[in-house]
Amino acid sequence: MSDMLLQMQGIHKRFPGVHALNDVSLEVRAGEVHALVGENGAGKSTLMKVLNGIYKKDAGTIHYKGSEVEIDGPLQARKLGIGMIHQELNLMPHLTVAENIFIGKEPKKMGPFLDKARANAEAETLLKSLKLDIPPTTIVKNLTVAKQQMVEIVKALSYESELLVMDEPTAALTESEVVELFRFINQLRDSGHGIIYITHRLDELWQITDRITVMRDGQYVGTVNTDETNKDEIISMMVGRVIYEEPKQKNNVAADAPVVLEVKNLVAHNAKDISFKLRKGEILGFAGLMGAGRTETMRALFGADPITAGEVYLDGKKIEIKSPSDAVKYGLGYLSEDRKAFGLATGLSVQDNCVMADIPTYSKGFFMDEKKISRVAGEYVEKINIRTPSVSQLVKRLSGGNQQKIVVAKWLVRNCNILIFDEPTRGIDVGAKSEIYKLMNQLAEQGKSIIMISSELPELLRMSDRIIVMCEGCITGELDIAEASQKNIMTYATMRM
Repeated sequence: MSDMLLQMQGIHKRFPGVHALNDVSLEVRAGEVHALVGENGAGKSTLMKVLNGIYKKDAGTIHYKGSEVEIDGPLQARKLGIGMIHQELNLMPHLTVAENIFIGKEPKKMGPFLDKARANAEAETLLKSLKLDIPPTTIVKNLTVAKQQMVEIVKALSYESELLVMDEPTAALTESEVVELFRFINQLRDSGHGIIYITHRLDELWQITDRITVMRDGQYVGTVNTDETNKDEIISMMVGRVIYEEPKQKNNVAADAPVVLEVKNLVAHNAKDISFKLRKGEILGFAGLMGAGRTETMRALFGADPITAGEVYLDGKKIEIKSPSDAVKYGLGYLSEDRKAFGLATGLSVQDNCVMADIPTYSKGFFMDEKKISRVAGEYVEKINIRTPSVSQLVKRLSGGNQQKIVVAKWLVRNCNILIFDEPTRGIDVGAKSEIYKLMNQLAEQGKSIIMISSELPELLRMSDRIIVMCEGCITGELDIAEASQKNIMTYATMRM
């Protein structure tokens, strides 16, 4: 653990109007898993892009294996032995494991012909050396996400990488797949590889990492040994303040609060005979394992997928929702778990996104009322504390937490009274999570009603007034927050009807 593999010292990187990295340092030893943590916008990704040659640093030095290096691009980083495994895997799902591992450097016979037998044999040798039981001829799309993640790592190791950067490697994995991936990472550490591990799941730090470097607002905060610190200290370093995440003790909604939404015997894709009520000012949590049917239920309720049977009542009156435009007309807003694909136009400005769900109100014939749009967007930027240089800033330039707030602003501008939050804090850091929680509580206090789908049990216990649990497309339990616990939620989540 004494061999220093990487030293980044005094790194600066500026973009127009932003000092993204300000005197940042990072040291990684051979044979260690080194966590890099910080809020969205802290500079983690920018620092890794400097290391990978995607961005050119403005100042500072990089030493790799004892020698100072200038990294001009990803190809040079790869040649040096630096591999990057992105959160969005760069595999070709229709090709085999071997074809993915050797893509761009395929073994060839005479002339242009590929030597598939040699590629399979070399891939099998590489996989077996890493104790991976994955046949090289397997089509990648037929592997679990965890196995695909491992193929991505093997692909990087095929370039003889000694330093691996892993960006949110467990974001899409089940618990059993996480255990499998951690076993593999431990094996790589034992063989002398250095690993930079980026994650928002702070509990993972004590399962897999040796040291932790914290960044905040583009600056280096400090490095600590994992076994000498705790979660509260790391959070305090990340956000500069203490954040408490205590479970909610009691239901904050009066028993006689009006029912604003009632669903009776709804049937849709992967949703069977779903019935529930939502009251004014309530945060109603939906729990369940992956594939339980929570998202499918809400997509059908919002008109994104067809309802094949059942009834929906709004303020006691039966309504028909056949499309998202119907749902919006009735005052429903949907915050998708994939905000970039379904919630935002990231290539447009903050102000354009804010009014996207209510364009007719802000149009003058064939033209948009830019002054009115700017004014309204500015009001919501201030109201829900969206951190942006201006309302004309492109959404893709903002952190994940601020992007999520813009989706909320979009539906508030449309004056939606019922908001469906699907995985509201996925991919955002602990500080931004706290702000989203605060915003949701404020909305509930103002009389908005919220349905919240979450795969994080502590999140459900912190935010919900009631929790509905689903398993295999059915509701298997309903819990008032006063009686809810992780244990009884999981009991219902694994209960087949």
